[in-house]
Amino acid sequence: ALGVIMFGMGLTLTLPDFGLIIKRPLPVLVGVVAQYLIMPLVGWSLCYVFRLPDAVAVGVILVGCAPGGTASNVISYLAKADVALSVMTSISTLLAPLMTPLLTAWLVGSRMPVDGAAMAQNILLMVLAPVLGGFIVRFVAGQLVEKILPLLPWISVLGICYVLLVVVSGSVDKILTSGALIIAVVICHNLLGYLFGYLAGRVGGGSDKAARTTAIEVGMQNSALAATLAKTHFAATPETALPAAVFSVWHNLSGALLAVFFRRWKNGGQA
Repeated sequence: ALGVIMFGMGLTLTLPDFGLIIKRPLPVLVGVVAQYLIMPLVGWSLCYVFRLPDAVAVGVILVGCAPGGTASNVISYLAKADVALSVMTSISTLLAPLMTPLLTAWLVGSRMPVDGAAMAQNILLMVLAPVLGGFIVRFVAGQLVEKILPLLPWISVLGICYVLLVVVSGSVDKILTSGALIIAVVICHNLLGYLFGYLAGRVGGGSDKAARTTAIEVGMQNSALAATLAKTHFAATPETALPAAVFSVWHNLSGALLAVFFRRWKNGGQA
């Protein structure tokens, strides 16, 4: 399911998308650095503040170490942000085989053992290979792909729903006992990501529109990847996947609300 989602993401990419890296390197660099700095550290800090059990804490940190979420491009468009900068999602995804295992091993190694090499291999197979495959198909058969582009978001939604069903169905008891705490931590993680992401965009010299994109890119995570990695590498503790499952639902709701807020802010209170 995750491979299908990532293949669909690859189908949306074109070579001109990456030209922005040369034209406007600073905001892209700020966004990617913020992605892999803010969310992992905020996740680690929340685990400390809320005194989370190790199994749940690893799940929170794993979400923070994931690349940007695929829905962020749509939210950036709805928020009237700098949509071109959403290429940050693609770049953070391409960096995920290196950054996600490295950061996860660094931040959770003292709580639970992490096989960084195996995690990197899984990300290469489940994420990078499908993305590159979709990109190549788009490059070779662009006209055909253009006809099916409107269907891709719905395919991604179905894939994410399937991942959520697998995660939640195996952790019902844990949800009933600690669901409220996990939801609170996930909400804080997501909202702080938006806040610090926006501030990073502004401090990095970006415009308001660019900072909006950075906020959305940082706050919205590829939680489907985090859930899949949790189920694969921390199978002995099913609750490790719960933060990713909750995040998958919450960040789409909060992203839509943030888009409304930005649109009203831009238009002086008129949506």
